[in-house]
Amino acid sequence: EVQLVESGGGLVQAGGSLRLSCAASGFTFDDYAIGWFRQAPGKEREGVSCISSSDGSTYYADSVKGRFTISSDNAKNTVYLQMNSLKPEDTAVYYCAADRYRGCSEYDYWGQGTQVTVSS
Repeated sequence: EVQLVESGGGLVQAGGSLRLSCAASGFTFDDYAIGWFRQAPGKEREGVSCISSSDGSTYYADSVKGRFTISSDNAKNTVYLQMNSLKPEDTAVYYCAADRYRGCSEYDYWGQGTQVTVSS
């Protein structure tokens, strides 16, 4: 059974950091692209970042460039999102998702989400 489980969310002061983890079971990350998304109440879900195993390419939304870094640990079948210089507007539920075609465009599997709250 394919599962994605996010962890690492929590409450942090503005300017602080968190590292989110996305652990996969039922498949290996080296055959997929993994993306991070977020959704705040009353707002549409937005793509945050993606890493593709096809060529190692990474992508970032303009709103997080220079602050967030995506990385992977194939031995642990885990993808991370390091979030630095957090702002209150980063508050959202963060989800990871897997794209079997590794194009960071069509996602097949989704995690349950982890809450990130940034206080001012």
